[in-house]
Amino acid sequence: MDQLSTLGMMKKIVPITRFNKGEANKIFDEVQIGGPKIVMKNNRPACVLLSPEQYESMIEMLSDSLLLAEAEQRMAMNDDTQNLSHEEMMQSLGITQDELDAIDVEIEE
Repeated sequence: MDQLSTLGMMKKIVPITRFNKGEANKIFDEVQIGGPKIVMKNNRPACVLLSPEQYESMIEMLSDSLLLAEAEQRMAMNDDTQNLSHEEMMQSLGITQDELDAIDVEIEE
């Protein structure tokens, strides 16, 4: 929660002049250690610096959130009277559990 406090936010601000003074490497180290930084240019936020790991985590959370919203929307529109059980689906397709178990499947991550 400290990051949301006024003092916590002030620690996240980096004036663009620090880049102009050749402090980019130091700022990048600060991002790795302390988290995202807000770069200010002309007293306005110009960009946010964050580590590649933080960026990837954020994008993954966004993607998961969008997938969850899509799944919830589809579930809300689903007509349960049309659903088949696993057993009913396998029977309608003419597949047995032994046939499924015999299939070698590789899952890529």
